[in-house]
Amino acid sequence: MTIPLQLLFWLSVFGLGYIFAGYPLVVWWQSRSGWSMRVKQSIERPVSIVIVAHNEARTLPKKVLSLLASTRSEWIREILIGSDGSTDDTALVLSTIADPRVKLFSFASRRGKPAVLNELVPQCQSEFVLLADARQEFAPDCIERLLENFTDPTVGVVSGELVLRATEGASTAAQGIGFYWKYEKFIRRCESLWRGVPGATGACYAIRKSLFRPIPEQTILDDVVIPMQAVTRGYRCVFEPAARVFDEPSQSSGQESVRKRRTIAGAAQLVRLFPEWLSPAHNPLWFEYVSHKLMRLLAPLLMVLALATNLMLLNSPAYWFLLNVQAVFYVSAAIGWLFQRQGRRSSLFGPSLMFVTLNLTTTLALWDAFRAKYRVTWQKTT
Repeated sequence: MTIPLQLLFWLSVFGLGYIFAGYPLVVWWQSRSGWSMRVKQSIERPVSIVIVAHNEARTLPKKVLSLLASTRSEWIREILIGSDGSTDDTALVLSTIADPRVKLFSFASRRGKPAVLNELVPQCQSEFVLLADARQEFAPDCIERLLENFTDPTVGVVSGELVLRATEGASTAAQGIGFYWKYEKFIRRCESLWRGVPGATGACYAIRKSLFRPIPEQTILDDVVIPMQAVTRGYRCVFEPAARVFDEPSQSSGQESVRKRRTIAGAAQLVRLFPEWLSPAHNPLWFEYVSHKLMRLLAPLLMVLALATNLMLLNSPAYWFLLNVQAVFYVSAAIGWLFQRQGRRSSLFGPSLMFVTLNLTTTLALWDAFRAKYRVTWQKTT
């Protein structure tokens, strides 16, 4: 009985190690000698910008005006705004912007971002289409930095970098989220330097219009599906860290859990919508897609197995030590949660709180996916 338990324990430990450390090390190593010298040239490339929004009257004018004030604003041929069932003053506030390039498309019923994208992207009049959210602030040179990557004809999609602003007095959860996001961006940067990224930053990514194909209207992760459709046709999806957009991190683990639960359910949904991507024959980024997007769904199960089997293997001092290591980790997450509840800040306990919260959220998201309980429309958490 002891040997099977030991096998389960070490499989769980090595599985977790591969998901969160091994895979990042592999792509980092490969990126050192990989496709790192991209040809870039800053020449004029007319671009259409598409923004899908629901009740964003407060943020849209500032967003549109900042885009029109970009260093290469003359490249913007049009800004198409899809108002997805908005009930606020979106149409009224946008009517105050006199620039004829700003075009509002109002949809009476709320159908979700994929349905609106399927209608608006084919109407774009440019070779390149930039997809953006309503909330985040673009750096002045973001558009130029994105589009210069299309000098390489093998590049089909370019993802920008979402920068979470460090705010004074950031909560324990916000500090943990910031740590996790830096880790995530490190992986994407390495993937991009090696072969390509299996997805993009939803707040800011550009695509060759000719590569866009309508996506299922129930899609949650359009920022994975649209890039992967280009990848499966032989094009690259690359990450451009110089194309920056700015946002504020969630200030509580609860706010972040709502967002992450939907994202993780979307990752599970990909298996049902696109089972062919599980085959290396149909997915040039199969290794990255499975390791980065899908294997993380197994992490909660591996954590439970590692703890449960460890508790049954206490006949050895080595396993007592390993149990104490796990206990310290989970206690630090609990302390981080208490700090969060009390409004106290701690960068020490933030990462462990974020990790445990992420995997609890993954469990709930998998339950959503099992019941096919997908919500295409996004609800604000603040």
